[in-house]
Amino acid sequence: MLINIKVTRGDYIESAHTVYAVAVNQEGEIIFSSGDPNYYTCFRSAFKPFQAATAIRLGAIKAAGFSKKHIALMCASHRGEPAHIETAKEMMDNLNLDIDDFECGAHYPSDQSSRQELLQKNIPASNLHNNCSGKHAGMLALSKHLVGSVSGYVQKKHPVQKKIFSLLKEYAGLSKVSTGIDGCSAPTPFLNLIEIANLYQILGSHKYKELSIAYDSMVEFPFLVSGTGGFDTDFIKVMNGKAVTKIGGEAIRGVSVRIPGGGSIGIALKVLDGNFRALSPATMKLLDHLGFLSDSEKLSLKNHIDIPLKNHNNIITGFISATIS
Repeated sequence: MLINIKVTRGDYIESAHTVYAVAVNQEGEIIFSSGDPNYYTCFRSAFKPFQAATAIRLGAIKAAGFSKKHIALMCASHRGEPAHIETAKEMMDNLNLDIDDFECGAHYPSDQSSRQELLQKNIPASNLHNNCSGKHAGMLALSKHLVGSVSGYVQKKHPVQKKIFSLLKEYAGLSKVSTGIDGCSAPTPFLNLIEIANLYQILGSHKYKELSIAYDSMVEFPFLVSGTGGFDTDFIKVMNGKAVTKIGGEAIRGVSVRIPGGGSIGIALKVLDGNFRALSPATMKLLDHLGFLSDSEKLSLKNHIDIPLKNHNNIITGFISATIS
């Protein structure tokens, strides 16, 4: 099978994207595959729930006085809206650290209204606006907990990163993991789609307490995971505890689905050309194909199924939609 995304203009296909995906059950069996299930790719921000789990397991979250709200932001690629910034500030206040202690870099919010407000007031973007500021606040907490200081926590040989990758190897059953440098400067692993799907299967499996806490935090505070109009936020809210999802750079996504009677399904998707516009329709098509979405859930998420394309006069010129062939 293959998931294809068509981008139409009027009655004709103007562009197309190919999506590889794999779904695994709790026995590790592949129940769906699109393209190459061994496709090797970067985990990017879809790794965040597992990075957060390290700080939870090792006691850094408790030591910092972080709540589930803060854990949700640790798992987030947020849009820089006020609630995201306020939560990140709370975390830094808990740690008695300054914004300059972040090593993620600064960028303006992806939320348009939040971005415009900063620009209109001539306020420069800060590290707090970085979509990874929650993740980095968690790493800072772990650094303080492990070594008492925070400088250099993003370096691959720092104890923070060593602990994160040690736990990743435990979860994935790997002895070695190749890495690159993420957009926020922290190390990020390369894995194949089966390995990513298996990680998302255990995220929802109740096998590891720290992963269950991360999952439940995302469910309790879905807005913090992305923000207004973000698929991750909308999907987690609509699914109401049955599933969570996390996007990553260059159009990677992990999905964890808890199934009736216990157990969970893990899903990994990758748009081969890295275009984000293809990812949400592909995710919805696959989840519908697997029977994981009710009619009411599909209705609530209809804006992520066939996405309308509009021109500068707000006229619909076409759609982004998915097929499985």
